[in-house]
Amino acid sequence: MADRPGPDAAPLAERLRARGLRLTTQRTQVLAAVAALEHATPEAIGARLREEAGPDGAAPDTSTVYRNLELLERLGLVWHTHLGKGAPVYHAFEHPHLHVVCQVCGGIDSVDPHLLDAAAERLTADLGFRLDIGHVALSGTCRSCRATEETP
Repeated sequence: MADRPGPDAAPLAERLRARGLRLTTQRTQVLAAVAALEHATPEAIGARLREEAGPDGAAPDTSTVYRNLELLERLGLVWHTHLGKGAPVYHAFEHPHLHVVCQVCGGIDSVDPHLLDAAAERLTADLGFRLDIGHVALSGTCRSCRATEETP
């Protein structure tokens, strides 16, 4: 998981003000942690914030992280995806992608969401079903694990 600079607080501030809410330090910190960690559980986000705060600093507790993630998702700034068992992972909305998860090693790759365009169109045409690509995670076996399995 690569560190990236934190997101600009302007979209967050604008969306909060439109709903009569304030831009708080905790909301800004949670959004920045999501952007930096890419695919992080609420627990990992909280751990990062505690690490950043240091031993004498204040960091939001886990329930505050969850509440802020829910708000940020309602505002359209983050998405969550269930990659299998366990807590959902969060990622920034401005980087939409589809997830593929290896059932053997647990590796996660992000791929272009347009990969499923034909399937999404077919689901809409046949069933009237609109696919939410942001929440899609496909599971299978990655190239590396397949190669290991095929080696005698």
